[in-house]
Amino acid sequence: MAALTETTVSTVGGIADIVAAATPAAGGGDTAPIGPGYFLVVVNGDASPHTATIATPGKVKGHAIADATLTVAAGDTGIIPLTNLFRGATGRASITYDAVTDVGVAVFKLGA
Repeated sequence: MAALTETTVSTVGGIADIVAAATPAAGGGDTAPIGPGYFLVVVNGDASPHTATIATPGKVKGHAIADATLTVAAGDTGIIPLTNLFRGATGRASITYDAVTDVGVAVFKLGA
């Protein structure tokens, strides 16, 4: 698994090109920082839709929480918040993909 690092998005200047900030999704999955203001962006440059799955290791009243999925259409870009719900044993989110051909990912954090 590759460890994704975040790009801070200034509330004053923003970021002009989120697609350019993406790196190739790792075949074995990625990990990412989590918390308030963190987001995962998935860029699908492939001709088929692709799904990113974020593990939710916690439980509610003893019941497992279903993993979160983000399906991104061919040629489209998707975004999902990386909340504390996704905190794994390492303190990071664990993300896997149904395929990684032409799939890019980036983590953004809203900053000051």
